[in-house]
Amino acid sequence: MKANNILFEEKQYLGHNRFSMVIRTMFALFCFVGYYWSQNPKPIQISFLKIGSYPWGFDSSGIIFFVVGISILLLSAGLTFVLHIQTTVYDGYIVLDGFWTSRKVKIDLVNIVSVRRSRYKKNIFRRAVYNLHNLGIIRFYTSGEYFIEMTDNAGFTYRIGSQKSLELFNSINNQLTSK
Repeated sequence: MKANNILFEEKQYLGHNRFSMVIRTMFALFCFVGYYWSQNPKPIQISFLKIGSYPWGFDSSGIIFFVVGISILLLSAGLTFVLHIQTTVYDGYIVLDGFWTSRKVKIDLVNIVSVRRSRYKKNIFRRAVYNLHNLGIIRFYTSGEYFIEMTDNAGFTYRIGSQKSLELFNSINNQLTSK
């Protein structure tokens, strides 16, 4: 694969997925609340909520919550540098390369019958997937609001999520109209 015939290239990083960010943030908040509760063990009475005293009598047990919360935040920051999907469009085919041990997926544009650009439904709980075969659709997604859906002559449907979906759509559509 020569670098001079690349028509489009996009890299999507694992730390940018909203669903994963929400989960990691909730765990970190839980840890920090546990740390705060361990440092202030007196019961709290609010009109609609009663929080009892801290159940363990150890003086330094809350430090574990603090360390785990900081570790989760550091992991979350580190995941912004982990490559999840690299989408590269060449003359005549697309290569989707996943992270570490996942196989490269090559889609020949000669076999593509239709291509369309569409928007995902509003939902923050969309998890990152790579080469997920489900209900007749092969999905690739890390982050972004739009996706490109391609159907080939064998009946396979590829749905590729992208942050630069308009550029991806134009590069694929230009190749399909020129053949």
